[in-house]
Amino acid sequence: MMHNDQVNIDTDIVTNMIHEQFPQYCNLEIKKLDTQGTMNAIYRLGDKLAAKFPLRLIDNKLCNEQILAEASAMKEISQCTTVPCAQMIGIGQPSIDFPMHWIIQDWLEGDIATPIDFSSSTSLAQDISDLILNLRSAHTHQRRFDGKGRGGNLTDHDDWISTCLKKSKNLLDVDMLHAIWVRLRQLPHRQRDVMSHKDLIPANLLVQNQRLIGLLDCGSFGPADSALDLVAAWHLFDSPRRELIKENLQSDDIEWKRGAAWAFQQALGLVWYYEKSNPAMSALGRSTLIRIINDPDI
Repeated sequence: MMHNDQVNIDTDIVTNMIHEQFPQYCNLEIKKLDTQGTMNAIYRLGDKLAAKFPLRLIDNKLCNEQILAEASAMKEISQCTTVPCAQMIGIGQPSIDFPMHWIIQDWLEGDIATPIDFSSSTSLAQDISDLILNLRSAHTHQRRFDGKGRGGNLTDHDDWISTCLKKSKNLLDVDMLHAIWVRLRQLPHRQRDVMSHKDLIPANLLVQNQRLIGLLDCGSFGPADSALDLVAAWHLFDSPRRELIKENLQSDDIEWKRGAAWAFQQALGLVWYYEKSNPAMSALGRSTLIRIINDPDI
């Protein structure tokens, strides 16, 4: 299990809940997907649907509020980009076997992007640039960053970084990484908030023939630091492709380095937290840190 508060879910439970709550889908084949996801268990329903179950136990009222907000965000982001985004089809209710709300959404075809296979893909880097530009052009409707997770002040994450460094003493060069964070955390947040996906990790990018053809986990779409979605450049691409993205987005040095800081904050936690429970995510953290460490401008 990846989390201490992880909820049990399996194919039998999913099958029972589908049959009880969505009988119109009871004849569809149900298949658990082996994904890199860390917050949800995903089950494919036939060819066109998927069921998503939260893995970490939270108050069910809060869970329902989050799902409703997620549905709204998924609809909003789909109006801002031509890249297909998964949309919510229905909301499942808690049961005796599973204590929280859950969702059924449409299924998007495509392969998950990886930092090894696509690091030198100019076409994918161009698509990521276009995506970020389209999201940034969406109206915030006077909303600001809500304070949840990444996307506000870098210094708000000092405690998390400290925890990660302590947990990583036997895994990484923590003295060097601490020195990098000391530099990055001081970068000022000078740009206005813009609309952002907020989690452009490879696992949320669907690709085909070196092109971006789908977006996953769009439920956090909202205002944030304009540098936040730049994490995609550091998670996925080599130096020439990163430079292409920087030029396409016309990022100044401060914004670009803040993007590296957000990628650093995310990657540092991935290495130790998922070392045993999700090796692919741990490896992503390592490869991202290596890119940041080896970049002479960071």
